[in-house]
Amino acid sequence: MNKPSEKILATVPLWINGKPVAPAVARMGEVFNPATGRVVRRVPLADAALIDAAVKAARAALPEWR
Repeated sequence: MNKPSEKILATVPLWINGKPVAPAVARMGEVFNPATGRVVRRVPLADAALIDAAVKAARAALPEWR
C-alpha cells in the first residue's frame, strides 16, 4: 500500500499597497485550524523592511479612508 503523499499547503501572500509582495526571506509560519489542530496554510514572515513598507502604504492610504 502506498503512503499518502505530503499535502502541499497553500501559501497566503503578503499584501502591501493592494499588491501581493514576495518576502526576501524564506521564513514561513503555519496557520492552524483551531477545530482540528491541523495546519491549513503557510504565511511568509515579514522582515523589518516589509513591515516599514506596509506601514508607509497604510499611512498614505489613510486620508482616502477617512
